[in-house]
Amino acid sequence: MKISKLLSNSLYIIIIYFFLGLSSIAEDQPVDIWNTNKDKTSPSSQQEVLETENEDILKKKSEGGVYQMQSQRNLNTIELDQTLDTKEIEIIGLYDPGDYNLDINMWSNSDGDQIKNIFSKIDKLQLSNDAKEIMNISILTNAYSPKKNISNEEFLELKSDWLIKNSDLDLIENYLIRNKILNSHAKLTKFFLDEHLSLGDIGKACNLFEDNTEVIDDDYISKYFIYCLIENDKLEQAQLIYDLKKELGFEDKYFEKKINFLFNYTSKIDESISEKSIFDFYLAHKTNPNFLFEPNEKTKKIIWKYLSSANLLNSLKEIEITDLEKISLIERAVNNRNYPERDLFDLYKRFQFNINQLLNVEIFYKSLTNIEGRALIYQKILLESEIAEKLKLLKMLKDSFKKDNLLNAFDVELKIFLEDIDPINIPSNLTSFYYTNINIKKDDKKKIKFNNDILHQSKLINYFNGDYSNSKIEKDINNYLKKIKKNKKYLLSKKDQILIESLKSDGIKIDKKYNDFYEKDLSEIPTDIQVMINNNEKGAAMLRIVEVIGQDELERIDDDTISFIINTLNQLDIDIIRNKILLKVLPLKV
Repeated sequence: MKISKLLSNSLYIIIIYFFLGLSSIAEDQPVDIWNTNKDKTSPSSQQEVLETENEDILKKKSEGGVYQMQSQRNLNTIELDQTLDTKEIEIIGLYDPGDYNLDINMWSNSDGDQIKNIFSKIDKLQLSNDAKEIMNISILTNAYSPKKNISNEEFLELKSDWLIKNSDLDLIENYLIRNKILNSHAKLTKFFLDEHLSLGDIGKACNLFEDNTEVIDDDYISKYFIYCLIENDKLEQAQLIYDLKKELGFEDKYFEKKINFLFNYTSKIDESISEKSIFDFYLAHKTNPNFLFEPNEKTKKIIWKYLSSANLLNSLKEIEITDLEKISLIERAVNNRNYPERDLFDLYKRFQFNINQLLNVEIFYKSLTNIEGRALIYQKILLESEIAEKLKLLKMLKDSFKKDNLLNAFDVELKIFLEDIDPINIPSNLTSFYYTNINIKKDDKKKIKFNNDILHQSKLINYFNGDYSNSKIEKDINNYLKKIKKNKKYLLSKKDQILIESLKSDGIKIDKKYNDFYEKDLSEIPTDIQVMINNNEKGAAMLRIVEVIGQDELERIDDDTISFIINTLNQLDIDIIRNKILLKVLPLKV
């Protein structure tokens, strides 16, 4: 029976591969230089090699003795065995190491325990955009995994966990598809599928399987795959894969009911709703034309998200003002970004208050429930014309949300109010509140304004943009140092020294007569980072830089910290990333 079942399973697999045309896909595949297992000698090639070797042996037999022939045979056997026994090493990433002056061994000398510790610390931080960019480069550059105290699987899981936390769906999609790792990164794949489904974009989720050529191992991902085939009218393929899964022991009665309806095997609607997963919930909606669902406080956030995306939430106009429990539920949904803020504040407008309450908000709101109090404050804000008083009320409303752990529920609307207020009219006691909550958009297109009276703001910084030849920068930096040395009032700043040391690191020759003028100790590099530098642990050092930057944008970091970051990158010859940082922190921008 066991043998019979194995044969049956194998037959199913063969049929599927034949049906999907996988045998032909190998032709015309692009060469992936980062996956060494993809450039293996084919059986026919191996046969040709053996035939050639035999010809050489016969030739040598006529030229030399038996000893020579036997020695050659042994050598050939060893070489062939080594070829056949070579372990398959798969490198997973997105970026060529040369893109950022990194290398394929950037993790090879690192201790896994130390790497896991740094990842753990980074996981607790809300990284700035600058830190995120460096993090992505660090972990998504094609390179070998660390060898010590960490398995390849553990290292890849660290990458997946970061990608999930960062939630850049486009980046995740590129990473999964480029490396063909739907199976080996099941957690990341599930996250990608569920997130797109919660946004109401099943098409984007299904695109992940478009060029898939491997049998999906994970049951949950398989359910998605089968559904996506049905969605794309590939019913026979879907049926074949579903039958194979069942033959191999897959069992899910809920899924079977829903899928039989989609296969048109039954017209009877199964009205059961499972909240076990967002996909199960989606199937309930997809297979029931009369689908109705009333969320509650126990409803998962991702299902709330789907309900909102699919326009399945009840109109707030239908909610009774007296139903404070339901309004409380709506407030939490708004806080979790599942309801638009505007709808909640339109709901607050429907509350009825008398003139006395509106005139004396500070007295009466405390005697009301928190929900009624927020509605009263909001209505007063709409009526208030005095700037100072309006700001006071806005802060009061924000504090009320904060008290009930609903800080995100009054975010967008607050910014809209604040943007209509001229900063000149803000009382001194409310400036902190104003600037903390106002939506000040950073202009990424700020132009560099050169100031040739200051070294690090001069046109010399164009060197880091690639706009300088080495000979010209050598001439100009020496002339500049000559000029400012004569100026007794000019003192070299930390940023000036950073510029000079970066030039020196690139081999730019500076006249020795200026040594005493500029040579000063740069900020000390932390001991653990210096050890990483000495061991050529580029990956680990980059992670530590990410940790140091943390939640801060580079422009807001103190000069001493920037100094040791640049010093670290100089020593590791990571010039491309160094230059990007320098062009952010050195010049004056307007």
